[in-house]
Amino acid sequence: MSEIPADLRYASSHEWIRCDGGTAVVGITDHAQHELTDVVYVELPKVGRRAEKGGPVAVIESVKAASDIYAPVGGEILEINPAVTADPSLVNRSPYGEGWLFKIRPDDKSELESLLSASAYGAQIGQ
Repeated sequence: MSEIPADLRYASSHEWIRCDGGTAVVGITDHAQHELTDVVYVELPKVGRRAEKGGPVAVIESVKAASDIYAPVGGEILEINPAVTADPSLVNRSPYGEGWLFKIRPDDKSELESLLSASAYGAQIGQ
């Protein structure tokens, strides 16, 4: 059973987002990291890059597969998590904590409303 924190919003492509003022933190869900298994490489976006809602912004590679990571909202990439590039297994160990991927400044906070709640995301993954 995957962990699905109630205070986050979720993209159907398995990213989570936590909005705090004008900045939002993004990572992949516990379910996604379980599906990928052992994460061995993370390619994060460049700071300053513009991301479109639903557009690919990063890549995560595991022993099983490579997966694109999509921006849950459009905006500017403000910061990346260097700890994840140094130790990709953080994504497996702490997907909602130390394993976050990037911070983004949303262009339109109303886009957050179109994302899934914890219960809706749980229903999508069969929980």
